[in-house]
Amino acid sequence: MPIKPKIPRPTVKRLSLYLRHLESLAALDQPTISSKQLGAALSLTDAQVRKDLAYFGQFGHPGVGYRVDDLIGQLRKIFGTDKMWNAAIIGAGNIGRALLAYDRFGQKNFEIVAVFDNDPNVMGTVIENLKVKPMKDLAKLIREREVKLGIIAVPGEAAQDVADQLINAGVLGILNFAPVRLDVHDAVSVNSVDFSVALEQLAFQVSLGVVGSLDEDRTP
Repeated sequence: MPIKPKIPRPTVKRLSLYLRHLESLAALDQPTISSKQLGAALSLTDAQVRKDLAYFGQFGHPGVGYRVDDLIGQLRKIFGTDKMWNAAIIGAGNIGRALLAYDRFGQKNFEIVAVFDNDPNVMGTVIENLKVKPMKDLAKLIREREVKLGIIAVPGEAAQDVADQLINAGVLGILNFAPVRLDVHDAVSVNSVDFSVALEQLAFQVSLGVVGSLDEDRTP
């Protein structure tokens, strides 16, 4: 079940928090949880939890609350992570190598099936059992390996060209670690991760003595 455009972005962010907490409960073999307990764990109201979930149906059970495993399954369907997603990393530098070594991708049904770089000293080397391919092979391998998600981990000046190549090859979504805004003309979905912005936000919180997280938007 795809996330519909009318769903508020803060709601989608909270769904990720719900799923992460529920997965931790599943690891502890907790069978059920109420909306009040789920909300309290994330500093939200039970009404907010019910409102967020109600966009997608009714998942609770009278007298029981939510069955943890069932709700995990429903949330994974909502996000589309109940199936495997093939992804490629472009850029085999420090960030790219760290991402290739991140074992939770597989646990979340994301499989890195290709890595690309244009540095002659890097091309042909093997990182985490994947041979680094030259950029000239990108379009061919994206199609052959049915890659739907591209992860950009290149310098800012190269990011737009890489994004254009990914779009032309048929990629549907881009996770951008380059410190620039990509112009994709609404052709694909883009999420950007900017470490400098995250550190600035953290410095702002510390400077003002703000306690809590700016990431967990609790507005409807």
